[in-house]
Amino acid sequence: MTETAVHAETLPEPSIDDALAFVREHAKDARLSTGELLADHAAGTARIMQTLNVDAHAIAAAALFALAPHLDDPEKVIAERFGPEVQRLVGDVRKLLRLGSVSLRATLAELPDTRDAQAARRAQVEALRKMLLAFAQDIRVLLIRLASRVQTLRYHAAHKLDPSPDVPRETLEIYAPLANRLGIWQLKWELEDLSFRFEDPVTYKRIAKLLDEKRVERETYVTEAIARLQKELDTAHIKAEVSGRPKHIYSIWKKMRGKHLDFSELNDVRAFRVIVGDIKDCYTVLGIVHNLWQPVPREFDDYISRPKPNGYKSLHTVVIGDDGRAFEVQIRTQEMHQFAEYGVAAHWRYKEAGTRGYADQVTASEKHDEKIAWLRQLLAWKDDVEGERPGWQQLRDATLDDDHIYVLTPQARVIALPQGATAVDFAYHVHSELGHRCRGARVDGAMVPLNTPLQNGQTVEIVAVKEGGPSRDWLNPQLGYLHSARARQKVRAWFHATDAAENIAAGRAIVEKTLQREGKTSVSLEQLAAKLGFKTPEDLYALVAKEEFSLRNIEQALSDTPPPEPEPEAPEQFEKRSSGQSVAHGASTGVLVVGVDALLTQLARCCRPAPPDPIAGFVTRGKGMSVHRTDCATFKRMAQRSPERVLHTTWSADVMSGRGSSVYPVDLSVESADRQGLLRDISEVFAREKINVIGVKSQSRRNVAYMQFTVEVSNAAQIQRACTLLGEVQGVIRASRRV
Repeated sequence: MTETAVHAETLPEPSIDDALAFVREHAKDARLSTGELLADHAAGTARIMQTLNVDAHAIAAAALFALAPHLDDPEKVIAERFGPEVQRLVGDVRKLLRLGSVSLRATLAELPDTRDAQAARRAQVEALRKMLLAFAQDIRVLLIRLASRVQTLRYHAAHKLDPSPDVPRETLEIYAPLANRLGIWQLKWELEDLSFRFEDPVTYKRIAKLLDEKRVERETYVTEAIARLQKELDTAHIKAEVSGRPKHIYSIWKKMRGKHLDFSELNDVRAFRVIVGDIKDCYTVLGIVHNLWQPVPREFDDYISRPKPNGYKSLHTVVIGDDGRAFEVQIRTQEMHQFAEYGVAAHWRYKEAGTRGYADQVTASEKHDEKIAWLRQLLAWKDDVEGERPGWQQLRDATLDDDHIYVLTPQARVIALPQGATAVDFAYHVHSELGHRCRGARVDGAMVPLNTPLQNGQTVEIVAVKEGGPSRDWLNPQLGYLHSARARQKVRAWFHATDAAENIAAGRAIVEKTLQREGKTSVSLEQLAAKLGFKTPEDLYALVAKEEFSLRNIEQALSDTPPPEPEPEAPEQFEKRSSGQSVAHGASTGVLVVGVDALLTQLARCCRPAPPDPIAGFVTRGKGMSVHRTDCATFKRMAQRSPERVLHTTWSADVMSGRGSSVYPVDLSVESADRQGLLRDISEVFAREKINVIGVKSQSRRNVAYMQFTVEVSNAAQIQRACTLLGEVQGVIRASRRV
């Protein structure tokens, strides 16, 4: 047994008086950031914890946690004086406070007033509530935090001081719902009313005034009505528990706002609840109530025969009292009451049931609900066993291990991840690209290995490169990089896309090599793919690379396909050139052919010449003369085989002077870093230059986009200017005319 454990066994159970005396001794006149004396805050928080009937260690921790920053070595000092359990509780409360100071204000920051933004905000608030529950390994830590917030609000109310604006807002959105879910009604109501007092003082005072005007009369009437009903129940030999249901200012305002009612129209400002032994008694009590007072037919709900979707059962009725004003009565069995208070259909679920309720809150998962219900039962059991420890022993060990952890981004946004998740899982949850480029991680400011499991409440910052992809090691379950199925799917999809792009590139190279070997480099790849039964050339390339499609099929298809640049006719079919030179204009190409009259000309698609490119003609079979650029690889190959078919050709004077109106299709190649909006920016360049685009091909490999544009220009100078402007577009690596 360690020395600390031995010392802890010799320490008496801490008392609230000892703890407060210790605080006064060390705090002296120290004040909190709110302006409240530290000693006063400690005393107020400890007294509130006493009303919850918690154990002595939790009460002592509630008094001591605010003092910890004023001690030289708080862990050692508190452990030696009050024991390790109190010291641990104080440490956990301090952690919770540090977590809240960052994440709460970031989560509750103003967002644009749009439906999507507000939905995202509500989801973040719900995730933050879950994180606070999950982060508090001992539920007493949360109780201390709630009691401390109540004391802070009491201080501001008593001294008529306005707290920081975010205090009432985070109380209404975070702490009051947590108190509600834990079933700590007295704290919930006080947190709500005090926060509402500062959040909307005008409305608060108006409702408070309306309540105060009739408070004595209302309470007197409810007391008399309960006594009258109790007398009738005794006469009918029905054992029942009848109690008033106090209505608080904030809940009145929520109902007025949510149901668009005036204060005078509220039926349950005066209300009470009847709890009986069995269902038969429920309906018997209902008959008695309706016999005593006149019922309002449209305000009767039988949730026993027709339970709510969440399983809630009870009878609700509204009756007219002797003074002519309405009040509400709820009737249920003890079992129904327990189910409503602690079961899956707990009170907070139907009061915070999203679009079905008027509180506009996000519901939690079923498994999470069961955990909450269990904790709330522990809180109830401890009240039933006065002076005994087993209930609190269970409560102390209770956690909300709901298969998720909750961590923070550097901007304090809450991210829910599966238990065991790593920084890589976190990166993919934030954004797929961030996951792909993830190379390191800082957790609470310290660098950690990427396969380190994350813990609740940690802040995670990803170190990423500008370009890159995931590692195949991440898919190895033995190495522990990924725990989330969502992240694994994204990594697999990346490698699948990468492998597909590499297969297409490899297949294209094989097909082009085959075309070169067969002397068919100018064959249309789209037509070739279609002839072979493929929708696109990429489909052909992929199968070729996988060796699932024989190259003999391609060779066979090529032998059946007339080449775009046919073999020349025999020389004898042409007249010999005369010593004189006759000139004929090509049909709409603006090309002059020396030595042949009225010869049909066409611009070659393989090199797409445009003035003032040096050009030459090549006589084809049945299609006249094809005009090529002199540096065209296809032309050079054909000229070497049949030099007698080459004709001297030049552009006409009108074309060279710019007086012609013809346009010429040319191919431009653009290589760029792939990004959103790239095609739009390139299109804007063509639009400004008044260049018509008649064809586009594009593919992306490893975040690099390769694009080919077929455009119509009047001369090569226009091409050069377009390439220069394209090179200035963000992300473009190079832009050039396709050779």
